[in-house]
Amino acid sequence: MEMGEDFCLNAALEMGTIPLVHNAEDKRETLKSYVQTYLKEEIQAEAIVRNLAGFSRFLPVAALLHGQTMNLSNLARDCEVGRPTVSGFFQILQDTLLLKTLSAYDAKLRVRERKRAKCYFIDPGLVRAIKRQYGPVTVEEKGPLFEGLIFTLLMFQKDTFDDFEDVLYWSPAESKHVEVDFLLIQGKDKIAIEAKSTDVIRPEYFKGLRAIADLKGIRRRMLVYCGQRRRVTQDGIEVLPFSDFVDVLRKRAL
Repeated sequence: MEMGEDFCLNAALEMGTIPLVHNAEDKRETLKSYVQTYLKEEIQAEAIVRNLAGFSRFLPVAALLHGQTMNLSNLARDCEVGRPTVSGFFQILQDTLLLKTLSAYDAKLRVRERKRAKCYFIDPGLVRAIKRQYGPVTVEEKGPLFEGLIFTLLMFQKDTFDDFEDVLYWSPAESKHVEVDFLLIQGKDKIAIEAKSTDVIRPEYFKGLRAIADLKGIRRRMLVYCGQRRRVTQDGIEVLPFSDFVDVLRKRAL
């Protein structure tokens, strides 16, 4: 992921951070070629799937689930293939490093907290190219794309530096409309992170972070957003601009 001095968040959300695309003169055409090459060389040439037509139908539908929970039965119906086939397709996306899943926090002996995993493609430009969206990022797109970018950064930090053991999301069964995007597990400690793709913070954005305060082991609560002002709320929630959050990761200061 390119995160140098010339990094632009809006450009990253629109065209992604894949070095090949980032350095290209025609980023749109490079993204198109990237997806086509993946289908032709990675999938077709290697004979990874027998049903290439079905996989080609599945891919843009799966991209619509970026940042959402995976309902394989519904997805199979939309793609006109069987549920086991869709499950296999998702495994292919993971095996070829295009997609990662995010499991829900599952407290011991709390079976009711078990939820479906969420799925994130590894790059915002990639998921947009799969959906054939190349123009400016819409308001509806920005939230999942920004959340996905944060997830990619966290997974890079985990896999590269082993700064924490796991990345999960939190959605307690007793509160249907309460959720925290990311819960980092560091031994007995936990860090809660909420991603908001807006420049202005609203009071309701803190709902999940305040609800999770009572979870055992919570050491830090952070809200990462697209604005410029860094502050700490009266109850200890850190509000960080995206660039400040990246600095925290670079310094391994979580």
